[in-house]
Amino acid sequence: MGSTPEQSLPTPTTPAGREGLAALLARPERAVVALDFDGTLAEIVPDPEQARAHPGTVPALAALAPKVASVAVITGRPADVAVRHGGFAGVPGLDHLVVLGHYGAERWDAVSGAVHAPAPHPGVAAVRAELPVLLERFASWRGTWIEEKGRALAVHTRRAADPQAAFDALRGPLGALATRHGLIVEPGRLVLELRPPGMDKGVALTEFVRETDAESVLFAGDDLGDLAAYAAVEKLRAEGPDGIPGLLVCSGSAEVPELAERADLLLPGPGAVVEFLSALAHRLRSGPIEV
Repeated sequence: MGSTPEQSLPTPTTPAGREGLAALLARPERAVVALDFDGTLAEIVPDPEQARAHPGTVPALAALAPKVASVAVITGRPADVAVRHGGFAGVPGLDHLVVLGHYGAERWDAVSGAVHAPAPHPGVAAVRAELPVLLERFASWRGTWIEEKGRALAVHTRRAADPQAAFDALRGPLGALATRHGLIVEPGRLVLELRPPGMDKGVALTEFVRETDAESVLFAGDDLGDLAAYAAVEKLRAEGPDGIPGLLVCSGSAEVPELAERADLLLPGPGAVVEFLSALAHRLRSGPIEV
């Protein structure tokens, strides 16, 4: 399913996806390419601190970014962490790259190299204090651990003896804790993130598309948190005659079939996503093509 610059681009399986890709290829300078990080540009690993972008990511984005209106990495991670783990800072050709961290609450751009963010939600500090005590009550689920994300906290169950059972057992108590402090719980692939409400990848993507006055949008993701961005693209496509064509790409995972079922193009993981982005950059360098 992957593609190399010498091969033709894979064909989306849906009419809407083919229309989205055709619009991007016809006027790339008015297109936004938006990408999740973990599971899409970087492999999922047991310790998120060890996650790094696929080795081909930076060359692919450096080739693609100058040809489109903007490339945006939209992630639940802090923006500076995604920049560091992606190796995005100081790369020639990445002037059109923006990283929207914490689901859009933080913003880093390659031109300034600075992160802009509002004050943190007070509920995060309250949850930070209570969360270790709550998890101690579930000592039978040994192997769960807390990831500090600055403006959010995440509880991972991937290292537990029964990861899915631990995930299911903790979802209710963590939801109650989050609600008590004005936060929400965002479920993912064996991770439960406690974060402030009001911002998600769909909101971040829609605002960025409007800001850039884009005429087409591509979004690639792999997890439940990316469903909001999928919904945003679907809504943009459905806005009557002035709708914005879009292409939904799924970095395939058997753990999250919900994305695969709604995607226009299914790729088997970050390596294939990077190959697709490289092929896309190559085709744009070669000029418009029919899809």
